[in-house]
Amino acid sequence: MSEQEQDTRQQERAAVRRMPDPLALIVGLVSLGIAGSGFLGRAPDLSAFDARWLLAGGAVVLGLVLLVASVRRR
Repeated sequence: MSEQEQDTRQQERAAVRRMPDPLALIVGLVSLGIAGSGFLGRAPDLSAFDARWLLAGGAVVLGLVLLVASVRRR
């Protein structure tokens, strides 16, 4: 393989844009928000928060992801 072909392939690989992982992006933003509120000394009032809703919401999201993955063509 010539040097020019190798350079062309490397440029093609560099040209492919990758999308950020949505889950990692959301978790990172939430973590930054929590760290910022802790740094400012203002803790959010979580007395009305019920963790069971988080579990139910996660189950719904997981179900939707699995449904979309099963229908999507490869």
